[in-house]
Amino acid sequence: MKQSDIFRENAENCLQLAERAEGQPAFRRYSRMAQAWHALALEQDWLDGEISPLHLRVLTQ
Repeated sequence: MKQSDIFRENAENCLQLAERAEGQPAFRRYSRMAQAWHALALEQDWLDGEISPLHLRVLTQ
């Protein structure tokens, strides 16, 4: 399994935790964690040569 896929799984797990979170602070925390994991997955795709730097820049804006 590619490293970026593992990062995406982590993002999905965080989103699931956010859905079950009790209260806004926990929901926001898990949502931010999911965003961070997703950003890491995109960066890893770039490092692996799967997406261009320009594509990465568009996706992260």
